[in-house]
Amino acid sequence: MKLVILDTLTLGDVNLEQFKDFGLVETYATTKENEILERCKEADIIITCKVRFSAEILQSLPNLKLIALTSTGMDIIDLEAAKSLGIQVKNVVGYSTFAVAQHALMLALALLGNLASYDGYCKNGKWCDSPIFTHITHGLHELHSKQWGIIGLGNIGKQTAKLAQAFGAEVSYTSTSGANTNSEYPQKSLQELLSSSDIISIHAPLNTSTYHLLNQANLKLLKDHALLINVGRGGIIDEEALALRMQESQIKFGSDVLEKEPMMANHPLLNPSIQDRLLLTPHTAWAYTETRERLIQKVYENIQTFLNQK
Repeated sequence: MKLVILDTLTLGDVNLEQFKDFGLVETYATTKENEILERCKEADIIITCKVRFSAEILQSLPNLKLIALTSTGMDIIDLEAAKSLGIQVKNVVGYSTFAVAQHALMLALALLGNLASYDGYCKNGKWCDSPIFTHITHGLHELHSKQWGIIGLGNIGKQTAKLAQAFGAEVSYTSTSGANTNSEYPQKSLQELLSSSDIISIHAPLNTSTYHLLNQANLKLLKDHALLINVGRGGIIDEEALALRMQESQIKFGSDVLEKEPMMANHPLLNPSIQDRLLLTPHTAWAYTETRERLIQKVYENIQTFLNQK
């Protein structure tokens, strides 16, 4: 068997040696669209996270039997074309639940405590010149007794709810599909959740019904001191509308995802007037060390299961 791994740079420093159990392995840090056919023309199995496979490309790879995704989302593959060509596509689910929930909590706690501002105050030498032992001009807020609203109560949303409750937050949720019901937490309409929550975290998938779910019209419902967290998908929030809403309020925003990634230059969220209320990470919530190890093991098992079926 020949295996081709197309975007190892997205995986960091994980051990890929185990895939040699299945045959010859070729690895590439990144792969552009015009490089796919040359690199994959003899591949039996392709491992990728973000390289897109159109019907045209799939039809040009006669040896291909399996695409093993290092992700949960499958939107990069033309699944109908793959099925018609007898190419199996296997993803990995549930591998990042603990890490993403932890990341959401981290963003929330850091913003509630103005961590970046106080850290900067110490490191730029201003604390050295202080006439007193403390510095609390930026304010800090407890999570205890805050209303935490969750958009999308799937596995990650549920884990986030547990963490929030452990700190004494009062959790409610809204279902973006309308199909999710959970007796543990009060369910609210989106409008009610936005207007009543002190903290809102997004854990929903991106689809036609969630694209710009938070927009210019309903962002006005947020409390002027609300804290908004997005660890779901970029595109669920209209980021330009959010930047404007932040300029007219004291809303804080923490996000691991943006509509366009990598982040575009001159993004509206980079407005200097809102930087002290903004905390961004470059799509790393899924990528904790233990999570990536779990992911690679699941990909290995997916390939093993596929081969055992043959």
